[in-house]
Amino acid sequence: MSVAALRLIHCRRLSTAGPPGVNKVLQGCLFITYEVVALDKAVTIDTSAILQEKYKSYIYLRASPSAEKENLTAARRELHRAAKRFLEISSKLFLQSLDDPHEVALWVLLKRTQSSNKAVRLQAVQELAENPHWQDYQYQTAAQVIDQRTAVGLARTPQVDLRFFRHPPALPDLEDVSEDCLRQLLASLPLSEVDRCVQYFTSLALRESNQSMAAQRGGLWCFGGNGLPYAQSLTSVPSEKVESFCLQALVQHSKSHCDHIVANGGLQILQRLYQLRRESLKIQRNIVRIIGNLALNEGTHQAIVQSGWVSVLAETLQSSSGIQASHAARALANLDRETVKEKYQDGIYILHPQTRGNQPIKADVLFVHGILGAAFKTWRQKDRNTLEEEREAESQDDYTECWPKSWLAADCPNLRVLSVEYDSHLSDWMAKCPAENQRKSMAYRSRELLNKLKLAGVGERPVVWVAHSMGGLLVKKMLLDAADDPDLQGLLKNTKGIMFYSVPHHGTFMAEYSVNVRYLLFPSIEVRELCKDSPALRCLNEGFLNIAKENEIKVLSFAETRPTNIGPMIKILVVPTQSADLGLGELIEVDVDHLNICKPEKKDSFLYRRSLQFIQDALASFQLEN
Repeated sequence: MSVAALRLIHCRRLSTAGPPGVNKVLQGCLFITYEVVALDKAVTIDTSAILQEKYKSYIYLRASPSAEKENLTAARRELHRAAKRFLEISSKLFLQSLDDPHEVALWVLLKRTQSSNKAVRLQAVQELAENPHWQDYQYQTAAQVIDQRTAVGLARTPQVDLRFFRHPPALPDLEDVSEDCLRQLLASLPLSEVDRCVQYFTSLALRESNQSMAAQRGGLWCFGGNGLPYAQSLTSVPSEKVESFCLQALVQHSKSHCDHIVANGGLQILQRLYQLRRESLKIQRNIVRIIGNLALNEGTHQAIVQSGWVSVLAETLQSSSGIQASHAARALANLDRETVKEKYQDGIYILHPQTRGNQPIKADVLFVHGILGAAFKTWRQKDRNTLEEEREAESQDDYTECWPKSWLAADCPNLRVLSVEYDSHLSDWMAKCPAENQRKSMAYRSRELLNKLKLAGVGERPVVWVAHSMGGLLVKKMLLDAADDPDLQGLLKNTKGIMFYSVPHHGTFMAEYSVNVRYLLFPSIEVRELCKDSPALRCLNEGFLNIAKENEIKVLSFAETRPTNIGPMIKILVVPTQSADLGLGELIEVDVDHLNICKPEKKDSFLYRRSLQFIQDALASFQLEN
């Protein structure tokens, strides 16, 4: 192929890429191509001379007439002039690109994100995310250049532009086989190091889903006579019921079998399922929860990023759903080893701050729900009872599904706000599992949560606890256990305050009702632990009072005064005032029922204002002003 042809092909390729201004360069290339063609015609190379003189490194040129020599000399001069003009044009365009401050800034920042100095890297990521002047092609350039560390940092920057992230890799159409892929993935995982009930229901799900496939998924999908009709809380599409149950099992497996899940293509299967089930928040939530568990193992980080999860998590973090955003925040925090030293295990959720920021964290506030509660729904704003109240709520900007995330974070931005969840993912399963017919005791939960909180760094700075119902008993048990553990002394010493919402310090009359009624609020073991004036509760309360006084822990208790509707025509006072009275600190009675005692009606309500005041007073010496 001739030199001219190669030059022409190169020019055509250039015409398909590059920023504006390349056309001028192309014109110069075309002119040089014309000159090279002219020169090619004027010069003839005698290649046969090489064969004749193979021992010499010479190439003989055939003698040209004087006219041809003159043409050759002129062609050379013209080519030199063309090359000079081309260089002048190229230099001018290059200098013009340097005159564009945004183009220069982009490449400078991208270079600084690779600096060996951590402070320089962090500042570069922040400036990269906050610059509003990037063009679309510059975002695309950055998406191709940034490394794993920078991508995670950008994803954790408030309101980052999602164009910084590459889309997930294209995957084959798995819509018809997504359930099959999930089942095969589940079947490939070992059943060691997981809860006995997870083993039971994993095996049952695999067996029953095979039967449902044989029947072409006819009828309502469930787990058979001894299983749980899990479809009650899900949509009516059979395949989604199977997927949801398999995901529940994978949530548990992802805590101990992350390498197996990644090696067997789990990240790609979950990515495809996430895209297919965008209308199902519950399925997406469980998928992100699995990614958060996998991210606890740093060996999986590269695979997670390469399979496109950073862009998905960045988008979910900006979701209007606080629950979805909190699951994404946990996953990204576990991926961010640049600024986060803590690890957030399953059940420990970051309500604030969910992104990187310049606000120094001075204290922690932990929210602990009661039995049958949850990390988010327990702390939502008070439910509206009438249509008029619902319309009024919609017109208010401060209506929230999680007031610690929305209100407390705004009033005290330099707090880290965590919400604790336990057993909710297995609460329905345990009741039907033949391997374990009773729920775990308070002592087991205490030790399990203490281990998780230690990994999350709780106890390294001042702490205020906020607990509802039996969650308050669990907090007292954890602090007593911490007092006996040398590795957890910091948690006890840094506990500055505890706020109890209707906590049955002395037991509850619920235990005196029929089994069916009391099970509605307190399953099995908890019923026996909550019997009025039980020896276990008395011992727990006396021990806690001693350490609270020794460590000068501030206490505030709220008591319900309105009966709670727990069934058809049944209303009772779940935790009477005398049981909610710890015998230490202030006790405030509130005209609400047991479920709403921890759900302020609005931001300027007494319940929230008094709660906020207590937190600020308990941490007054740590400068929590906004």
